[in-house]
Amino acid sequence: MEEEKSLAENEVAAIERLKNTYEKMRTELSKRIVGQETVLDQLIIALFAGGHCLLMGVPGLAKTLMVRSIAEIMNLSYNRVQFTPDLMPSDITGTEVLTEERGGKSRFFKFLPGPIFANIVLADEINRTPPKTQAALMEAMEERQVTVGGKRYKLDHPFFVLATQNPIEQEGTYPLPAAQLDRFMFMVYVDYPDKKEEYEILRLTTTRYIAKLEPLLTKEEIISLMNLVLKVRVPDEVNRYAVALARLTRPKELDAPEFVKEYVAWGVGPRAPQALILGSKARAMLNGRYEITAEDVRSLVHPVFRHRLITNFHADAEGISSDHIIAQLINTTPAPDKPIQQKKRSFFARLFSGGNGKQN
Repeated sequence: MEEEKSLAENEVAAIERLKNTYEKMRTELSKRIVGQETVLDQLIIALFAGGHCLLMGVPGLAKTLMVRSIAEIMNLSYNRVQFTPDLMPSDITGTEVLTEERGGKSRFFKFLPGPIFANIVLADEINRTPPKTQAALMEAMEERQVTVGGKRYKLDHPFFVLATQNPIEQEGTYPLPAAQLDRFMFMVYVDYPDKKEEYEILRLTTTRYIAKLEPLLTKEEIISLMNLVLKVRVPDEVNRYAVALARLTRPKELDAPEFVKEYVAWGVGPRAPQALILGSKARAMLNGRYEITAEDVRSLVHPVFRHRLITNFHADAEGISSDHIIAQLINTTPAPDKPIQQKKRSFFARLFSGGNGKQN
């Protein structure tokens, strides 16, 4: 196969081993996490693609447990930061403290690292802290470093931030501006479990038994695999498909569909197709493939686009969300592997008659 020729034998073997490891990861996580397979898949994809995630969900849906469990099976260091209105940047990044040598001959400033110095950082309720503190986290996410006392300190690699927001409570919050939302590779929705899953959650969590998870990878292996993601092949037609999906979200684009012009204020920027392709590469590799497909791209459009696509007041008034727009966009955009089927009824007619445009 052409795509295999571009990879060394040991790299091909590493991808094949990763597929088996990925299945084991799912099995291990299922010992603690009931359901939420799509959420867990998207978090793992983002990690291998080198991105960050924003999790949206009401309290009590095991978001913290998910992140901690992923850190355990990947053998990575983990810290959790509870964001509050009085949280200062130094509470995250660390601070310099005056230290005295033995004997009291001299004093000097010593840097004490904050909780940001971990491989996986859970930023809990990120919208509850002021913009100044949010900005300190954004610098760490973008630059992989923090600045304290005019000095720069490199963060550990890999570095993965998973931030959470509660979509219900908005009082006393500081919403993230669009430019900061764009720093997150995915926005992932965590929904309520179904009846069967909720029964299983009750059975697992009301005993003294806590499942132990087996570490399946080392930090060095993860870094090597993250570098290997960049070598996964992307056919030209799939690149064009990702670009088309992004450009068609922009109301001023000549070929933008009417529903975009009617309901969208701002479309996604160039980071969106970049995230689509990188995420698709990681998804393909986790499934043992050396080349991405249009299906890889389609499966990630919702988490990549939903926080970057800004609906207008017409959409807000009619209850149309970015997920509804994205679902219609996928249905109407030609793809390399799927001809467009003409629909007798519009997407929004189906939506208002009982359909649901929301996707995980």
